Amino acid sequence: MSTPHAAGSTIIPCLRYRDAHAAIDWLCKAFGFHQQAVYEDDQGGVAHAQLTYGNGMLMLGSVNDNEFGRRMVQPDQVDGRETQCPCVIVKDCKAHYEQAKAAGAIIVDEYAEKEYGGAGYGCRDLEGHLWWFGSYDPWAEAAG
Repeated sequence: MSTPHAAGSTIIPCLRYRDAHAAIDWLCKAFGFHQQAVYEDDQGGVAHAQLTYGNGMLMLGSVNDNEFGRRMVQPDQVDGRETQCPCVIVKDCKAHYEQAKAAGAIIVDEYAEKEYGGAGYGCRDLEGHLWWFGSYDPWAEAAG
């Protein structure tokens, strides 16, 4: 049986941004994502984009007033609260933290070494979405 970690991510977070083009640039600069694909919509926005990080992927698009879009809200519409956040495994968490902070990420949980292993921090991106980055890799334990 193939594990999702070896085959690539089988769960892919999907976020919406008011300025999706700026978000793509910022996510690549601040968090180290790589642009895999960007499909424009007919209003100059992003219909669909795929950003990768290691074996993981993030999909995103422009905020739209369509059936799917009306099921989602932006963080500033709900006082910054979220019902979920992407959690990204990074090799050098301290360096990642410094890079994100330098790019303007709003740190909500400072970098800290964790008692269960690894290190991590929480932050918000340029439009207020909540993110968690950490070096703890639960896949490594499952493989060991």
